[in-house]
Amino acid sequence: MSLSATGKSNSLTGKTALITGGAKRIGAEDARTLHTEGMNIVIHCRSSRAEAEALATELNALRENSARVLQLDLDETDRLEQLIHDAADCWGSLDVLVNNASSFYPTPVGTIEESDWDNLFNSNLKAPLFLSQAAAPYLKRSGGCIINMVDVHAFRAMRKHTVYCAAKAGLAMVTQSLARELGPEVRVNGIAPGAILWPENDMNDDTKKLILDRTALKRAGEPADIAKTLLFLVRDADYITGHIIPVDGGRSLNI
Repeated sequence: MSLSATGKSNSLTGKTALITGGAKRIGAEDARTLHTEGMNIVIHCRSSRAEAEALATELNALRENSARVLQLDLDETDRLEQLIHDAADCWGSLDVLVNNASSFYPTPVGTIEESDWDNLFNSNLKAPLFLSQAAAPYLKRSGGCIINMVDVHAFRAMRKHTVYCAAKAGLAMVTQSLARELGPEVRVNGIAPGAILWPENDMNDDTKKLILDRTALKRAGEPADIAKTLLFLVRDADYITGHIIPVDGGRSLNI
């Protein structure tokens, strides 16, 4: 068993993580990775209940009573605090909050509706902030951490995605602000994925090739690349807070 510089064990065994949007894609890979390290996993979902239950069954088959599902539409701001309480009640504590849930779709100028603003800002900025606020007392007691899934496009504008980029830019600043305010008890960091998984809406092959050509590594990443970075920030980064790590194959180098 290794110890951090503060004298605490780096072991994650028996600790609890809540992962929003944890039923599939990157969220599911994050869940599997933290579970492999001994963590109990609360899988949040909105509409992907079947996928969430299947993932919980998979994890519980590996280790009994180690995964549970909580379902909530994160647009229901008045219920976010209860989501945190319910997650902490599963095993008596909350050690890690991963704000992973995200809406993503284009909003070309001239077509933007107020509903687009509400939808993209609620999932990408408002919910992470209010969930973090509700989780802060639990995380202070456990010496836990918050990991926000940001985006390389929080710092590099993407055509036809003004609202999404603005929301993620806000999340980047929330990450830094929370790190200042919740320290020293709670660390707050972010991950900015690049070309890891293509959007679930349509994207043609020419666009994909153009994106990959702009990376230094000339290839797409994998969900495991995000999950390994998440594990580093949760388990090993005792003296890192307020930072956002790009996992983008060098895309950020192309100014």
